Amino acid sequence: MSASVLPRPAVYQPAGGNGVRFSVTLILTVWFVLVVSLGAFGAFVGPPGTPPIAGAIAVGAPLLLFFACLWLSQSFRGFVLSLDLQLIAAMQAWRWAGLGFLSLYAHNVLPAMFALPAGLGDMAVGFAAPWMILALARRPDFAASRAFIRWNALGILDLVVAVSLGALSATLSTGAPGEISTAPMATLPLLLIPAFLVPLFVMLHTAALMQSRQIIRSRA
Repeated sequence: MSASVLPRPAVYQPAGGNGVRFSVTLILTVWFVLVVSLGAFGAFVGPPGTPPIAGAIAVGAPLLLFFACLWLSQSFRGFVLSLDLQLIAAMQAWRWAGLGFLSLYAHNVLPAMFALPAGLGDMAVGFAAPWMILALARRPDFAASRAFIRWNALGILDLVVAVSLGALSATLSTGAPGEISTAPMATLPLLLIPAFLVPLFVMLHTAALMQSRQIIRSRA
């Protein structure tokens, strides 16, 4: 199915592709286990009113590694450019689960400052995902369209805004009894969202935008 989404020049099929795929799978598994293990010991919980440094590292470190690999490894870059765009869009559909943020806000678990924009933004991206998949299936060159590029760019923007508001809310919290803060986001299972899913979704959006740019360049 992936072959119908993009032309696959040789540069997109580097030698040792299976090795890259195995390495990526292994790294994703280790990353997930590491987040769960550290979260179980409360490694990401900080005192109220302080910037969530550990959380920032959890979001930023995987992204730094991802972009470094893109820059330094031609094999990894080829792997990213060979990913199935329909599968990437389908994975973004999971962001409809942003409805959970609204539910947690309604039950006074998360503050409106974070939960409303994060939840509504994720739901918008997830709601549009099936239309992206259908468009890619009907017309593979839709990957180079403004609509597809805009959807991915807005998806990244939504994640950046959500993480920023979450960090700001944590910094502004006082720790007063009964205060509603983003502290639950630093503990399991909600920790998996900022420490694993957010960087992963940014990587997927980046992969889609890279493929869009490659198609536009090939046309030129």
